[in-house]
Amino acid sequence: MQKMTVKEEELMRFFWEKGALFVKDILDFYDEPKPHFNTLSTIVRGLEEKGFLAHKTYGNTYQYYAIISEEEYSQGTLKNVINKYFGNSYLHAVSSLIKSENISVDELRQLIKDIEKQSVQSSAPPSKKK
Repeated sequence: MQKMTVKEEELMRFFWEKGALFVKDILDFYDEPKPHFNTLSTIVRGLEEKGFLAHKTYGNTYQYYAIISEEEYSQGTLKNVINKYFGNSYLHAVSSLIKSENISVDELRQLIKDIEKQSVQSSAPPSKKK
């Protein structure tokens, strides 16, 4: 998955929150001084080229929409960070977070309990209603 610039992520958040948009609609989300229409148009077209957006044609204008969800993007970004900075080891990443955030043993135990509870719930067969 390709990376987004800060400005591209900012624009993608509009699509993830609002849905399909025309470039002129995006201008309304900015305070003064607003970015230039052509600047936004260039960024949106770049997002389309990278595979994050697609468009529908209405006459001579385009309405753009996200083709990747925010969750998909964040998962891909997390995988890239784990790979790049932690040798593709989620265990090293979690260990680093535990150390840097001074997470207590009690907090870790609670986290493990929560994960085990989720695991049991997700693997249980659906209950039958009478």
